[in-house]
Amino acid sequence: QVQLVESGGGLVQAGGSLRLSCAYSGRTLSNYAIAWFRQTPGKEREFRAAITANGDRTFYEKSVQGRVTISRVNVMNTVYLQLNNLKVEDTAVYYCAAGGRIRAYDLAHEYDYWGQGTQVTVSS
Repeated sequence: QVQLVESGGGLVQAGGSLRLSCAYSGRTLSNYAIAWFRQTPGKEREFRAAITANGDRTFYEKSVQGRVTISRVNVMNTVYLQLNNLKVEDTAVYYCAAGGRIRAYDLAHEYDYWGQGTQVTVSS
């Protein structure tokens, strides 16, 4: 049974940092690319970052480059998303997703499995 569990969200002031974690289990998700998306009410999920199965390549949405870092530790079955210099507009539910065959890392429909999400709230 595949499972992805996000953690690390919370309330933080603008300019602060958070590190989100995505713990995965089941199948061989260490062979899957992992991505982070965010979603706000009434909007579709937006790509933030992705990392290949072996961690040799990373991809970022342009607006977060320089503020966000994705990394993974396969022996711990965990992918991290470091969020720095947070802005009020970063407030959202953040989801991690796993995909076995990715043609476009920024498209939500490319991913096979999703977690339940973790809330990030940035106050001014």
